[in-house]
Amino acid sequence: MSESTESKSRGPLGRVVVIGGNGFLGHHIVNQAIESWTTTAVFGVDLRCERNRNPAAEYRECDITDPERLLSLIEELKPDVVIHTASPVANNPKIGNDIFKKVNVDGTQSVVDACEKAGVKALVYTSSASVISDNVTDLLNADERWPLIRGDQQTEYYSETKAAAEELVLKANRKDDSKLLTCAIRPAGIFGEGDVQTLAGILNVYKRGKHNVQVGNNENLFDFTYVGNVAHSHLLAAQLLLVTAASPTVPLDHERVDGEAFFITNDEPVYFWDFARAIWHAAGHDKGKEGTWTLPRELGIGLGFISEVFGSILGKTPTLTRKAIIMSSMTRYYNITKAKRVLRYKPLWTLQEGINRGVEWFAEQDRQQAAAAKA
Repeated sequence: MSESTESKSRGPLGRVVVIGGNGFLGHHIVNQAIESWTTTAVFGVDLRCERNRNPAAEYRECDITDPERLLSLIEELKPDVVIHTASPVANNPKIGNDIFKKVNVDGTQSVVDACEKAGVKALVYTSSASVISDNVTDLLNADERWPLIRGDQQTEYYSETKAAAEELVLKANRKDDSKLLTCAIRPAGIFGEGDVQTLAGILNVYKRGKHNVQVGNNENLFDFTYVGNVAHSHLLAAQLLLVTAASPTVPLDHERVDGEAFFITNDEPVYFWDFARAIWHAAGHDKGKEGTWTLPRELGIGLGFISEVFGSILGKTPTLTRKAIIMSSMTRYYNITKAKRVLRYKPLWTLQEGINRGVEWFAEQDRQQAAAAKA
């Protein structure tokens, strides 16, 4: 569907706080909560609240790694639901492991503690599909039965901290005398309007004229998920947690949302380079695979290493990395049967619709920047 046309009859969410509410995913959740759900009030909480604002929402600035300030704010706002999306960007080389630990683990513990103490009914945490990946080994039709990859087996510290935070959140479900219900959403390959990683990176390849190179044989299926669908899944989970909180009985195991994690995708696995070419086509490239040459994966990894070395010597961010080569040539797709059955999730936008919306958003940003430069 090209737009979310579902009415506000899905059920009330009450007072909603979105932590990270001015960020990429968070502001889409704020917008959907206001536009498509019945709410009493929607609050965006972020470190800085200047961008991605919805005039129908209220905003508060707060550092989630400040437990006292966060608790005071949650007690003030009195939310029924907290949706915690805040996290440093995964692939930013300027962000050290200490920041990932401080925000993703310590900050999430602060969120859990504040929710428990303030009597919040439901907490939905944005985890990551990467928590079951060592970021090297292929994933084929992976589902929630696959174990978290932790410690020495995990090659990416971001994923390590997201897994640790997910465990904190799920262990808090019905803990001791607390009435807090929790769940985790594991989105795969989020892209869309405001995306500074996936879509921005692929479009940048096109703008630099490097879109005629393909790494590997393009036989690797990959899951990408439009951000609007990811936002939708969070709100479905929030609603069902509230339904459970109001129920005098505990749901059957196969019906439970609380204490559970859910993979979320567009349910359209696609060959990695077909996805990239669909983005380039939406951006104006009309020659498809014409003129494309294939870079063997092993050679690409070697070139990535050389690029990283020179980048380190020159103090610059490398344009090619081993991780980028590996990710663009590995198989990584998930089974979302559990989310479809329990959350009753289905994508509101197709992959192509998401691509079109995202590319148009970036084109509009370029037009605005060009107009501002002329002014």
